[in-house]
Amino acid sequence: MKVVLQRAKDASVIVNDEVVGQIENGYVALVGVTHNDTEEDVDYLVNKTINLRIFEDENQKMNLSLRDIGGGVLSISQFTLYGDVRKGRRPNFMEAAKPDYAEKLYELYNQKLRAEGIQVETGQFGANMNVTLTNNGPVTMTLESEQ
Repeated sequence: MKVVLQRAKDASVIVNDEVVGQIENGYVALVGVTHNDTEEDVDYLVNKTINLRIFEDENQKMNLSLRDIGGGVLSISQFTLYGDVRKGRRPNFMEAAKPDYAEKLYELYNQKLRAEGIQVETGQFGANMNVTLTNNGPVTMTLESEQ
């Protein structure tokens, strides 16, 4: 499982010309699932998402976590994180999980974040979405559960 965290001052997602999710301060989390991901992978990434210290303290040091700042997460399903572009000119998505399985783990990730008291807004799984954000920093981190 992969999650790309983008530290954001604000972010929103639009589906069919309607805002379906938005946050003011926190992360845009692009979430990708592969075939052999499990609930343990979800747990690992939820813990990292909440406790990773990449928000600035009063001394402008990356020393605060999402929980410390009371931030939210705009969670977006992103199967293209498992796109393989090593050969040819068109991505191969064979490593991305099938939609039913991916949606189950994506929803579990969001549910577990909420259970930890984190505000979670989402896009719509499988939809064409327009995501807008003000990337704060910019700071972008890639988390992988296999490591």
